[in-house]
Amino acid sequence: MRPTTLEWISKAEDDWHVAQMSYRARKHPSYDAAVFHAQQCAEKYLKARLEEASIAFSRTHDLLVLHQLVLPVELGWAVLQPFLIFLNPFAFVYRYPGVSATRADAKDALKNCREVRRVIRMGFGVPV
Repeated sequence: MRPTTLEWISKAEDDWHVAQMSYRARKHPSYDAAVFHAQQCAEKYLKARLEEASIAFSRTHDLLVLHQLVLPVELGWAVLQPFLIFLNPFAFVYRYPGVSATRADAKDALKNCREVRRVIRMGFGVPV
């Protein structure tokens, strides 16, 4: 695996762990952080696969754009679309005042991210 691919995977895993910690914190859970980092985890895993395939991508947070770029090399990842559609808005929706994620939002974001993470890690041959 390419060194930059491994870096993307490492950063994706950092986001996965931060999302879980933010959701599970006993005293001060941050559901906004949980949904944001769940989206970021999915984004970075997609970028890892694009990097590994030498497919250029822009500096975007749009999971659907990244998904379309990766499909030619991972046709089976079409199954990820509903999960990515769900996660996509979390890159920006809860980052500013006016609206906050709920515990249910965070739980659903983690569930969707878990599936994206599982499929992509399997594609890389990395234990889930």
